[in-house]
Amino acid sequence: MARAPVLTPQAEDFPRWYQDVVAKAELADNGPVRGTQMIRPWGYAIWERMQSELDRRIKSTGAQNVGFPLFIPMDFLAREAEHVEGFSPELAVVTHGGGKRLEEPVAIRPTSETLFGHYMAKWIQGYRDLPMLLNQWCNVVRWELRTRLFLRSSEFLWQEGHTAHASRSEASEFALRIHRDVYADFMIDVLACPVQLGIKTESERFAGAMNSLTCEGMMRDGKALQMATSHELGQNFARAFDVTFTDAEGQVQDVWTTSWGSSTRMVGGLIMTHGDDAGLRLPPAIAPLQVVVLVVKDDPGVGEAAAVLERRLHDSGLRVTVDDRYDLSFGRRSVDWELKGVPVRVEVGPRDLARDEVTVVRRDDGSKAAVGVPGAAAQVSELLGTVQQALLAEATTFLDQHLVDVTTIEEAREACLTGFARMPWTTLGSDGERELLADAISVRCLQTEDGDVPSDTDAPDLLAVVGRAY
Repeated sequence: MARAPVLTPQAEDFPRWYQDVVAKAELADNGPVRGTQMIRPWGYAIWERMQSELDRRIKSTGAQNVGFPLFIPMDFLAREAEHVEGFSPELAVVTHGGGKRLEEPVAIRPTSETLFGHYMAKWIQGYRDLPMLLNQWCNVVRWELRTRLFLRSSEFLWQEGHTAHASRSEASEFALRIHRDVYADFMIDVLACPVQLGIKTESERFAGAMNSLTCEGMMRDGKALQMATSHELGQNFARAFDVTFTDAEGQVQDVWTTSWGSSTRMVGGLIMTHGDDAGLRLPPAIAPLQVVVLVVKDDPGVGEAAAVLERRLHDSGLRVTVDDRYDLSFGRRSVDWELKGVPVRVEVGPRDLARDEVTVVRRDDGSKAAVGVPGAAAQVSELLGTVQQALLAEATTFLDQHLVDVTTIEEAREACLTGFARMPWTTLGSDGERELLADAISVRCLQTEDGDVPSDTDAPDLLAVVGRAY
């Protein structure tokens, strides 16, 4: 009897396929409060890899990690009216504590611009204190009405960076550096996720920002996912919280600030960029385990040979484990590791060993090859680099094939049925943006003709990338 498929096929029901992958690859589960999530060990291991890679890049800019409170006084939010207006529908507020009604309710942080503004005002005195470059890893709460694990949950994990600078140009340059050298570099080189870079339109900007830079990924159903953003906040928060500095000439000035963030939403993006009908396909750079040595059968000498190979792979710097769970069938174990997306399986069985070989299986394309035991560790190490590049190339080709240059709104609607459309911003404009929104199509970003990031929405010859989004 043929075995029923483990996952709903993508072509049949992509959202259901996504839910199946999250559940059956043991990435996350729904929390006990509506909209919350419980990240399981395999999902959290992926997030830890993301944290590690991003944290290293963030620190290379000179930013330092800090820890700020979860609770925010309501009057902090009220002091920056545009900011609180943007977040008020999603705000969670604590009204009771210690069994009593609080005299002043406190908000659970949806983001921390106001907290950072308050303390930067205390810590910044003169130009020698600038730039101040801070970042924190934490959880935030946004009371979402429609939730989906990793993509949009009421509570999620993220990093949020906040910086203060002496000039607008310095703040702008830093926001762009985060955008390109931290986020885009990480998305492409580690996640193997090609992204469209650009800035948000005025209607899509972060509340309180004067400019928002975004990394937009295309998922395998053609929809967009905002993977990370970087914001130029101008002097809005500086004025609201009196963040000033005395310059070299003795004049008191307001600082210029930025904020930038990425979250566990990237895990969802990783799933939907690379996953197939068999489950996850993890790029080796982000995979918690890069190689699984799978013992085919409990015959004499097989387990010992697998253990020796594991040590060699580990000594080569790879993340590797041995699966010798003899209480489970070989087929069941193979399917489990396919679901989890481990890039390479090395199958060790008595027949292979009789020929002094093992079987190496690539998760990205399913191909198998017999490899001699003496050189297996070196060949697997080299193969991981090949898999990383292959996944990036495949995702890039998919994006290129589903990004269509158009000249009319009607052509944009048609293109957005299966991917993105790109058209001159002067042709679309704000009126066209509102017209497309009626069909759930939004401007994902504005970019230059060569796909680069413009300085602002008034830059000449801008192109609008539009699409349906999560």
